[in-house]
Amino acid sequence: MASLAAFTPIRHLGEMVRTKQVSPVELTEFALRRLERLGSKYNAVVTITREKALAQARAAEKEIVRGKYRGVLHGIPYGAKDLLATSGGIRTTWGTAPYRDQVFDYDATVVKKLEAAGAVLAAKLAMVELAGGAGYRHPNASFTGPGISPWNLEGWSGGSSSGSGSAVSAGLVPFALGTETWGSIMWPANHCGVAGLRPTFGRVSRHGAMEASWTMDKIGPFASTADDCGLVLEAIAGNDPDDETTTAPPFKYDARDRRKRRFKLALLQGSTEGVEPAVKANVEAVLALLERERAATVEEVAVPDMPYEAVARTIISAESADAYQEFTDAGLGPQLTAESSRRGLYARYAIPASDYIRAMRIRRLMCRQVDAILAKYDAVVGPSYQTVAPTIDREFNYAFSGKARDIIGALGNLAGLPSISVPNGFGDRRLPTGIQFMGRAYDENRILAVARAYQGLTDWHLRHPPGTTPDA
Repeated sequence: MASLAAFTPIRHLGEMVRTKQVSPVELTEFALRRLERLGSKYNAVVTITREKALAQARAAEKEIVRGKYRGVLHGIPYGAKDLLATSGGIRTTWGTAPYRDQVFDYDATVVKKLEAAGAVLAAKLAMVELAGGAGYRHPNASFTGPGISPWNLEGWSGGSSSGSGSAVSAGLVPFALGTETWGSIMWPANHCGVAGLRPTFGRVSRHGAMEASWTMDKIGPFASTADDCGLVLEAIAGNDPDDETTTAPPFKYDARDRRKRRFKLALLQGSTEGVEPAVKANVEAVLALLERERAATVEEVAVPDMPYEAVARTIISAESADAYQEFTDAGLGPQLTAESSRRGLYARYAIPASDYIRAMRIRRLMCRQVDAILAKYDAVVGPSYQTVAPTIDREFNYAFSGKARDIIGALGNLAGLPSISVPNGFGDRRLPTGIQFMGRAYDENRILAVARAYQGLTDWHLRHPPGTTPDA
């Protein structure tokens, strides 16, 4: 049973729970033990919600014994990024020392939806302070310490959903919730060798989540496989009267086997230029495999030369300045852990309103252009990140000395498009790399199908970091 709890896919765990081969209490107790024993090793955990988790697990077990089975997530433990509000005296720290004792008297909508599905909240997971909204240049930007990739204890787990990526990678929980404004799901998925799904903007309610950027924040799952991400998305998606930006009806995950279909993929010109050699080689290997197995055709596509990253950066900076107004007015900036965060928090107020308005106008043009491209393809494909995980002992930067661009990440988040990252090999220091498949708005089922097809041809998702075996 123990090995199944650590790394068995959710679909299989759910079937074992449904058929009473394993109980929700057993699964939850196992997850709690692993969180307590290994969570601090990766600086992945803020609060272990033992009391709440066991209460939810016992309730799930009683329901299942009585024949009331809610679905595949019933009795499955998970972790939530610590910017999602939780009631019952459970802290929601936003990754910051000033809010280390913050509590709310309500649950975020996604937490309520997972409770309705019967899932068990086992932990609140670590994150970069203020979800990186103050800007950060070093992995130490969190009061719980730098997130650590389970694949290499000197490697960063990624930001800002650092604990969510690490916890799933180490088998502490079968799935976790993270958020992305620009890269905060894709990057930890890359650095930790797991699947991470960024849904369409408006697909999932953000009620009860800390705001970083009003027009770009999104909530999505981390899991071992693309299939598991689809199962979780179905549970958390849907319209919410408490979040006026939700625009989609309930999401129905289509998990049908599509291996007989040949997908049409687009590789954006320049998307692999300047990235680490192993990252580029692993992307090329994916494309070659998919074409060789007649799972996909790949075409290189040019995109207009526009300031995608600069526009995304301007919008995020301006909107985060507004989001953190109360924080800065209270004079809490100097209490942030990273010095660069303290400076960045106040620097955002220097952005002229005209720059923000101009960026929003250019954004509309970019959205139309990328939709015109995606209308011809099932997905755009590219690296999830330009490098393997940086080391935790030195400063990093996102420009990579100007050698590499994150066109896919900037454009995808500006347009609010869904994307999924899955592991596709290893690079320097035996750290994992990831490949992402990005689709049109509300087309999560299609990109999940592409990712499932790829994972059906490879075993990268079946490999686990050293020191995370079930009896570790």
